[in-house]
Amino acid sequence: MIGSARYWRETPQRYRYEAARCTGCGRVFFPPRTVCGQCRGREFEKATLSGEGTLETFTIIRVAPSGLTDQAPYAVGIVALPEGVKVTAQVVDTDPEELSIGDPVKLEFR
Repeated sequence: MIGSARYWRETPQRYRYEAARCTGCGRVFFPPRTVCGQCRGREFEKATLSGEGTLETFTIIRVAPSGLTDQAPYAVGIVALPEGVKVTAQVVDTDPEELSIGDPVKLEFR
């Protein structure tokens, strides 16, 4: 059943940061793809992302959409991982006003 909690828990790329590494050129894709955007290869191997990276850019949301108004202000940023992948995520457990580009961050699924 697609709507079950178990299905979503077992989606590897969402919960375990599993990516796909092209066996032809080595490029890493997250989420995984079926065709490599670099060499057009169709053979991939599983690659688990390190989960630690660098804050490449961010923005602070001060006027949040309905349903998130109690969380404002909060930060959303792009994290560059050493595997060559960039992930967009909410930045938590820090004061948004003290963030700086280049800060080290750790990805955690919540």
